[in-house]
Amino acid sequence: MPPPVLQVALPRPLPQAFDYAPPAGEPAGPDWLGCRVRVPFGRSRLVGVVVGCGPATGNGPLKPVEARLDAQPLFTAEAWGLLAFVARYYHAPFGEVWATALPTPLREGKPLPAARPARAWPQAEGLPLNPEQQAAVAAITAVEDYAGFLLEGVTGSGKTEVYLAAIRHALARGHQALVLVPEIGLIAATVARLQAGLTVEVHAAHSGCSDGARARAFAAMASGAGRVLVGTRSAVFTPLLQAGLIVVDEEHDASYKQQDGVRYHARDLALLRGRRLGVPVLLGSATPSLESLRQVLTGRLQRLALPRRAHPEARPPAVRVLDVRKRRLQAGLSPELLAALSETLEHGGQALVFRNRRGYAPVLLCHDCGWSAPCRRCDAHLTVHAGGRRLLCHHCGFRAPVPPACPDCGSLALQPQGQGTERLEAELATALPGHPVIRVDRDTTAVKDGLARRLAELGSAPGVLVGTQMLAKGHDLAGLTLAAVVSLDEGLFSVDFRAGERLGQLLVQVAGRAGRAGQPGTLILQTHHPEHPWLALLLDGGYPALAAVLLAEREAAELPPYAHWALLRAEAVEAAAAEAFLQAVVRGLAGSPGLGLAGPMPAPMPRRAGRSRLHLLLRSGSRSALQAALTAAVPAWYGLPEARRVRWSLDVDPIDLF
Repeated sequence: MPPPVLQVALPRPLPQAFDYAPPAGEPAGPDWLGCRVRVPFGRSRLVGVVVGCGPATGNGPLKPVEARLDAQPLFTAEAWGLLAFVARYYHAPFGEVWATALPTPLREGKPLPAARPARAWPQAEGLPLNPEQQAAVAAITAVEDYAGFLLEGVTGSGKTEVYLAAIRHALARGHQALVLVPEIGLIAATVARLQAGLTVEVHAAHSGCSDGARARAFAAMASGAGRVLVGTRSAVFTPLLQAGLIVVDEEHDASYKQQDGVRYHARDLALLRGRRLGVPVLLGSATPSLESLRQVLTGRLQRLALPRRAHPEARPPAVRVLDVRKRRLQAGLSPELLAALSETLEHGGQALVFRNRRGYAPVLLCHDCGWSAPCRRCDAHLTVHAGGRRLLCHHCGFRAPVPPACPDCGSLALQPQGQGTERLEAELATALPGHPVIRVDRDTTAVKDGLARRLAELGSAPGVLVGTQMLAKGHDLAGLTLAAVVSLDEGLFSVDFRAGERLGQLLVQVAGRAGRAGQPGTLILQTHHPEHPWLALLLDGGYPALAAVLLAEREAAELPPYAHWALLRAEAVEAAAAEAFLQAVVRGLAGSPGLGLAGPMPAPMPRRAGRSRLHLLLRSGSRSALQAALTAAVPAWYGLPEARRVRWSLDVDPIDLF
């Protein structure tokens, strides 16, 4: 019998592992499983992971492994099992899943850093807990095994203090804690708040960290030397030697869903890890996802409520709905809003003006002939940026200068239409002289610690923050007493069936920034549709009332979370090639029990970055039926002749149909 060979998974979108001979004098055996190796692949050298050891799958000569990089696997057996589940459930190549889970230095083959000695930190006294917080902590700390909790607390209710108490309990029992947050911008504040209440070092892991820092955090938690880790979605894969608690803050946030590569959902994987590790998982939000609320209804999650703000004098903000129909607006700002901003500043307060659209204006329009600046590569308009001097596509990155005249009619009457955060910043600086107006969006926070720097510029002085959704997420701005949404109408009439849920979450989160430190707060909403039923529900019953109606609508329409979806995306230079591939997939899925298909159909943006895009939606009332159909069909898609001319991706449980 020939000697066994090594099966190596590589970080490429390829479903199979590849056979390699072991290095001379190092026989293949079970001790190789899970270890990194450096191997030749075509003209390249790649770092992969050994996933099997056995007979060769072919008859030809094999290239040898060039180097074994680990004496022991980097992942614990439990974490390795999680990677295997992700590959199965999301139908992703294991090599890509494995690479997604590793910090860059380890993915590149660098050694695992040695764990540093644990540092001791002085512990500040925690804030006293109110009865609701105490009840939540008691429920979490009473469990000895897995339990899933949904901590539904209004903004400013002190969810972080509950997290801290639960983490202290886990640490006191010799366990580790993993805390997930949705975005990099929340890491620094979360680490600082946890560190102030703990005597152990709080590690951080996110794409903004240096490569070395991420690798050291990975090594610390894997070895058990690290006790607490705060990270964004990929931190869910971090090996935990002595797991005791997993926290998912702002669990409703769409950022927990990876939108390219391996399209996993970190919240769902956190719940799975907790079940496999036998530890409690705590999901926190003021505006829970409908998926999590559905799990409460079915008994899979236990709801813990924090119905009031933690500060004894804090009250929910007063809400003013401004009907802007027939009103003269200045760059989208009503006279009433400008007056409220001026009054807030005169009284020493701070304000937040929210507009979820960056740039100066979303469209450049010719007032004489109606021409609008298109992207050459996408079915989209170019956004005006830099005070009206350049054009940028937010989808493919195409850039162009603003033309001196209309390319169609030669007119000089080119006008930016609509408002982005750049334009609001300029208009407010003119309307409110003598006060800082600070813009917070992806353009102004791209540098390291950019968000913290922009917030520090405001400090405690009277001023205005203008920003996108990154400002609505979890920031504690003590001096902020006024929050305003310039236009909520776009969210009222979206074709996305999740629009109502997202609008409700956004408005509640924006409102939650105002009046957190005991000062009265106000939320101003500008709209052309003040009578819209979603607004009425929010104003009368808050987010729970809106969520209950939306859940009932989803159930009646058989939409998620009452149905299970997978979205197959295909793109090609020619639309016919993408169509042919998806039609071949449809033929292969014919007769799959319990499976419905919609499409092939053009994507909401049919052309992006010069490529035509089509979708096929797979639907089932049964998760197991959907998975059975995918398990049987997906391996064959790689070998379809029609696949050679397309790029395709599969998104299981999609949250964005774009």
